Amino acid sequence: MKQEIFFKDLGLRSYKESWDLQEVLLKQNVERKSTVNRPPSTVDDPLPTINHLLFVEHPPVYTLGKSGHVENVLLNEEGLKQRGIEFFHINRGGDITFHGPQQLVGYPILDLDKFKTDLGWYLRSLEEVIILTMAEYGLKGERSKGETGVWLDTETKGRERKICAMGIKCSRWITMHGFALNVNTDLDYFNFIIPCGIQNKQVTSLQKELGKEVDMNEVKEKVKRNFEIVFDAVII
Repeated sequence: MKQEIFFKDLGLRSYKESWDLQEVLLKQNVERKSTVNRPPSTVDDPLPTINHLLFVEHPPVYTLGKSGHVENVLLNEEGLKQRGIEFFHINRGGDITFHGPQQLVGYPILDLDKFKTDLGWYLRSLEEVIILTMAEYGLKGERSKGETGVWLDTETKGRERKICAMGIKCSRWITMHGFALNVNTDLDYFNFIIPCGIQNKQVTSLQKELGKEVDMNEVKEKVKRNFEIVFDAVII
């Protein structure tokens, strides 16, 4: 039986509010898994956890992963304030990245016990969702060895450019955080950071690669459909 994933589009919402919501959903699932002496709900599915997929756009914000380096933020506190950019040091993996309007941010809160308990598999699966979506626009999304996320032209030195950043947290095989796909994103914001802590590589967007603005709702539908395919799930 395919796993069910409950979907919600949060629209434009502050980073902190969205982070807090993820923490609540993760905590609820962890508590469900921690219940002692609970009879299994079914033989095949003993864990009464609920899978979620949240879509959101954020006002301009930089987020730094737990092992990231603050020196990869090239603006001081005053510079951030002048440009109206928030900053958060958060509990996901990865380094510094940017979130902003017209960037599709996806937060899957999944119980990997219901899929596969392998974080490498999970990250490669998220990448595959984006690679399949890009292919529908005639773009060849690629993986870059040793670097999480989705890229273009990884084999051409000086041409490598990242279109989708990823970073996750996992607690008792419940995931949070996720991916950020640049759709019509204002890429100038990336000039004030060293994206993902990787020097001398570019950042791009669907709009930049295609030379035209892309319908955000269309992208969302494609990502949802490809998420169902890759994770062999039903999004409801």
